[in-house]
Amino acid sequence: MPHFLALALTALIIWSGIEPFARDVWVAEIVPVILVFGGLIWLYPRFRFSNAAYLLMAVWLFWHTVGGHYTFANVPFDWFNQLIGSERNQYDRIGHFSVGFYAFAVTEWLLRTRQCRPVLAMLFGLLLIMAIAAGYEIIEWLFAVYYGGDAGIEFLGSQGDVWDAQKDMLADTLGALFSLVLYLWLRPDKRLDTR
Repeated sequence: MPHFLALALTALIIWSGIEPFARDVWVAEIVPVILVFGGLIWLYPRFRFSNAAYLLMAVWLFWHTVGGHYTFANVPFDWFNQLIGSERNQYDRIGHFSVGFYAFAVTEWLLRTRQCRPVLAMLFGLLLIMAIAAGYEIIEWLFAVYYGGDAGIEFLGSQGDVWDAQKDMLADTLGALFSLVLYLWLRPDKRLDTR
């Protein structure tokens, strides 16, 4: 599964770089994808996560890559927005929810390498996601201030919502809580050999 996901993501990254909505926004959005993807490639020979962890991590990588191509506010997602009765494009919010899925991988790594016990591993996974969420909102703000204009507004992606940053951080946190409940159900640390 990791090899298939890596090939699919590589193809998606190439596609996303072909005539994106805003090239400067695409670069800013694709850099975190490349960093995480590169980190997972580097880590693969040293530590192999469960297929569930790779699948969950891939959700954000794929989602963010598509968002980088269109900008998050402009992804064609009207069918979902209409389904839930939202005037705002919720693609961004779901993307933030998927950031939380990395709590699953963090918890798995901590337990399989015997760094700590389950409660502490899960707490660390949750708090790490919350810290990353807050840090990313600060980066978005700094980018928007530095670039200004349309690029700043598109990268910020607030779509006129004054509480966007707080709602994004909540979505990240809820995604982490969801993935931790899933982790408790699957318990890959009990099914896989420690590496």
